[in-house]
Amino acid sequence: MAEQTTLLTGQNLPPVRDWTAGDVQGSDFDPVLAELMQDGPLARIRLPHGEGWAWLATRYDDVRMIASDPRFSRAAAVEQPITRPAPHLEPDPGSLAFADGAEHDRLRRTVERVFSADAVHRLRPHAQQMLDELVDALLHDGPPADLVERVLQPFPVAVACEVMGVPSGERRQVHAWVRQINATEGCADSTKRAKEALSALYEWIGAAVRERHGSTDADVLSVLGAAVGRGDISEAEAVGIAGPLQTGGDAVTHTCGQMLFLMLTDTALYERLRGQPDARTAAVDELLRHIPHRASVGLARIALEDVDVHGVRISAGEPVYVSYLAANRDPDVFPDPDRIDVGRDAGAHLAFGSGPHHCTGAALARTQTELLVDTLLDRLPGLRLAVHVDQVPFRRRTMVRGPRSLPVRW
Repeated sequence: MAEQTTLLTGQNLPPVRDWTAGDVQGSDFDPVLAELMQDGPLARIRLPHGEGWAWLATRYDDVRMIASDPRFSRAAAVEQPITRPAPHLEPDPGSLAFADGAEHDRLRRTVERVFSADAVHRLRPHAQQMLDELVDALLHDGPPADLVERVLQPFPVAVACEVMGVPSGERRQVHAWVRQINATEGCADSTKRAKEALSALYEWIGAAVRERHGSTDADVLSVLGAAVGRGDISEAEAVGIAGPLQTGGDAVTHTCGQMLFLMLTDTALYERLRGQPDARTAAVDELLRHIPHRASVGLARIALEDVDVHGVRISAGEPVYVSYLAANRDPDVFPDPDRIDVGRDAGAHLAFGSGPHHCTGAALARTQTELLVDTLLDRLPGLRLAVHVDQVPFRRRTMVRGPRSLPVRW
């Protein structure tokens, strides 16, 4: 991995760039990632944790190819130390996220029906009711208000707990763990708290699964408990499936926070979406494409054999990351990619990933996002920031980006 020329052309490899989760302002695109996109089809990166360096694919077609090609393995990432963006993103043996091929399909099938389009469609009226209750309380109390605290955070939490089957009396604790896991700021104390919260959450999930071995309910924990009871999957596998599903719901809060922030700082965009409800579906796709919803990258894959990409050989055993954020800014696919254009067809965006590891809960996340955008635009006329744009506080040095609070009036 240390050689400095390609095996195919003899040309110099791109330099290894150190990349930490930068303190990026607001919804700005990470300037380091923008530079890496200019390094060529493939860049090389060293992340703040783990060991060594890794390839980074930033172009749309390459990202989709690597995410779908069985020559690049998530499971193999369990077997070797690799450079990674956060200390708690260690490969987890038996996890759905680190399974390949038939093994991945076996695990994913266990919960797929809970997140199917039909299941999400059936949930939609109940989700709308939960959201309306939050907005009713907001309207009753009147402006100003923090949209994150009052709506954007409690709504996805309530939906996630409903789908997962978290008992009402335990939801506050589960959410506290999820917030701590997603709040990692890179310092030793924050990392320690995140690892402790992850351990506590996974222990709780294991106990919940054990209690539901004979369940016939349709929530995630019950479905997994029944699968363990039948011997279809192990308890460790059930925990590995449920953990990311429970922690991933927090992303809806912060993605929608960025969407609302962008709408409220662009009068023309706000007025168009407020006055043209039919334009909102396409606008959600465009905003999902545009928003830098995470810092750095996700999980690595390992090349199982030599693979040639644009005249560069990725050798067997070398780690590879893909950047969905960069792929969503590929000018060959999305012309003038840094501009928000709600009139474009952005349906091919990769905000929910690509290939076999495409987000399991994508349909649910998309539905929640649409409900939030529609409901807040329709029920809060004259919605506007209650503070100057520079005073909106954003999460800093965290893996999931978004506003910590969004003070508004209407």
